[in-house]
Amino acid sequence: MYRFTFFIACWLFAAACNAGRTEKLEDKVFVVNIVPDEKKLQEYLEYHRHIWPEVEKGFQKAGYRKIKLLRRNHLVVMIVTVPEGADLGKMGKVAESYDKRCAEWNQLMSSYQQGIPGTEPGQTGTETAPF
Repeated sequence: MYRFTFFIACWLFAAACNAGRTEKLEDKVFVVNIVPDEKKLQEYLEYHRHIWPEVEKGFQKAGYRKIKLLRRNHLVVMIVTVPEGADLGKMGKVAESYDKRCAEWNQLMSSYQQGIPGTEPGQTGTETAPF
């Protein structure tokens, strides 16, 4: 009985925390290459292990719900969870306007990135599409 009561209490708490939240989310998936330099790759990974607090707060304020990075050698896959239909360009501007460190972060990270084959000159991240 105790376990069942505990389960019900946890379920009610979770339901109360999510009350009124009917927001639909979607994942946007991007791929990018890190420049072919092992030292730069390690620097990039270290920055992402210790994201600047201002950057994290700026992304949250802009509406990003979750950002997950995966990698294979120098290829990085970014899974960005945002409200359905969100405009990532506008969200990025909101984040950068929150704190100058957000713009500094984006500029710094772009110095480590390069496009995958088939991208335009200067283009780094490429959004993927489901098939």
